[in-house]
Amino acid sequence: MTRYLFRRLMFFGLTLLFTSIIIFGLTRILPGDVCSIKLGGVEATTEALQECERNLGLDAPLYIQYAEWITRFVQGDWGNSFVGEEKPIFPEIEQRLANSGRLAGLTLAIAVPISILLGVVAGLNENKLADNIISVLTLSFVSLPEFVTSILLINFVALQWAPNWEWLPFEIRGTATDFEPSMTLWESLPYLILPAIAATLVLLGYITRLTRAGVIEELKRDYVRTAELKGLPYWKVIVKHVLRNALIPTVTVIAISIGWLMSGLVVIEWIFNYDGIGSYLIYGVESRDLPRIQAIVMVTVMIFLVMNLIADLLYAYLDPRIRYSE
Repeated sequence: MTRYLFRRLMFFGLTLLFTSIIIFGLTRILPGDVCSIKLGGVEATTEALQECERNLGLDAPLYIQYAEWITRFVQGDWGNSFVGEEKPIFPEIEQRLANSGRLAGLTLAIAVPISILLGVVAGLNENKLADNIISVLTLSFVSLPEFVTSILLINFVALQWAPNWEWLPFEIRGTATDFEPSMTLWESLPYLILPAIAATLVLLGYITRLTRAGVIEELKRDYVRTAELKGLPYWKVIVKHVLRNALIPTVTVIAISIGWLMSGLVVIEWIFNYDGIGSYLIYGVESRDLPRIQAIVMVTVMIFLVMNLIADLLYAYLDPRIRYSE
């Protein structure tokens, strides 16, 4: 296990290094110019543009810019925003990650148990009515783009079905404009419930289908018949044996989903005006805020790498046959 962890950490570092080079290169070829945006576009003089580039360090050779940026990033100095009040980026990303964490946590709390339950029911009733209904519903949810489900939720739930619900007040429904990070989870629930449902509908189909396939495969194993012949209760066979083995491939999807929920809900956060890491990235791209874009993408990569590592370690816990000794 120690050797495996060492290899994975080496892979972690190399992936971040190559990713940082790609990120830096891509941000430098984005259309538009941050100094032109800051100074008003065509109204800016050549001298003013040159002065702006010197102040932001954009006049240095690219390899020097990269070396300075990655050195500061590793040290925890992610620089200042190029636009607005030019605030430090690290506290801004930290706060928005916390906001995205709330949304991700609520989404997982809804999606994972429902998906596993539906997958087990579908797997135990393969090709029967319950299986067909669950399959049609979950595949339909997956087929709908995120922006479609988000808009439908705002239109039907927020504007038509629940105009007077006290727990979902009209003035905050469908928007997180008044959302405050200091709010407790209960206080922030009205801002989280609709985007969490939109994200849940996306995950529902993937996790359900994987769980269903795993249950169907495990039910055909010899150990299931042996356990039944020994007189073990059917529910115990399903919960303690079938489900544990069936969830092994599902762990990967859930782990990757955490990375997506923490940093990939760009469309959902934008539609619901939720102040998470995804919407923060959109504002950075619109304003050509290079330090912000670079930092957010690097954080996203780190989240996905950590979640994949956790998924691999969970494999060994769920299946004793899996060992990482080599």
